Amino acid sequence: MANIGMPGLIVILILALIIFGPNKLPELGKAVGKTLREFKLSTKGVMDDDEGENTSGDGKSNK
Repeated sequence: MANIGMPGLIVILILALIIFGPNKLPELGKAVGKTLREFKLSTKGVMDDDEGENTSGDGKSNK
């Protein structure tokens, strides 16, 4: 995975500010945060479902 440092984040923030403007940026951040939250919840649900399928009736893992 790419390792973005502080200078990279500042450049990305400045570009986003130029492209979307100061009025639209908070709305964009809120939408991105909401999307990430929904994604995390759905992947957590899938992982929980997988864990439930890997256990047998005696509580031992089938791994």
